[in-house]
Amino acid sequence: MAVPPSSKLLQKCVVSPTGKQSASVIFLHGSGDTGHGVRAWIKDVLVPDMVFPHIRVVYPTAPARPYTPMRGALSNVWFDRYKISQDCPENLESIDIMAASIGKVIEEEIRAGVPKNRIIIGGFSMGGAMALHLACRYQPDVAGVFALSSFLNKDSAVYPAVEKRAAAGSPLPELFQCHGTRDELVSHMWGEGTVALLKKAGMTASFHSFSGLQHQLSRPEMELLHSWILTKLPPNS
Repeated sequence: MAVPPSSKLLQKCVVSPTGKQSASVIFLHGSGDTGHGVRAWIKDVLVPDMVFPHIRVVYPTAPARPYTPMRGALSNVWFDRYKISQDCPENLESIDIMAASIGKVIEEEIRAGVPKNRIIIGGFSMGGAMALHLACRYQPDVAGVFALSSFLNKDSAVYPAVEKRAAAGSPLPELFQCHGTRDELVSHMWGEGTVALLKKAGMTASFHSFSGLQHQLSRPEMELLHSWILTKLPPNS
């Protein structure tokens, strides 16, 4: 299936810091959403908000593309899937094209004066999976990566990439992962399996389960993420 050219890509919703920007977080939405949509969701969930005096938060929007699980209908998704399952191949062509496009967002932050080791990338659901491909295969010198209600396919290209870097003693970003125990779209077991395989490959990772949480964001989860971001990107660093 044809992949839209990268020139049609990313619109961005940006939350600027109240002080001088010294770090950045790039937050990728889930399938069918937008940057503005996930930004509004976070603002509703997290009181007072996910804002930082020194960190710019960027919410890109994926381009509309034909999405196989929706029988080819157009949807704002980071990549195509053959189906929503761990037990199928990845559509690496669409993942790799999008990785290059989001890489340009990272380059914009660097041009704004933010070192790459002061950038965190992460996301919700498909956005978290996309972030893992970016951080482990393309941008391993970012400060960290987070994945909320996300999973990787069992044969994901991420695992050998992590294993290769770990074996060479090359640095890898730390992973922060969260998942609800009642998630009916992305099984909690898929999230657990993903983090277990990443740890086995050599990645430093933490996994946080949220009892009763479905495929959604929650205030306790976002509070924990907010605190983790500040530990990785402290002010005046």
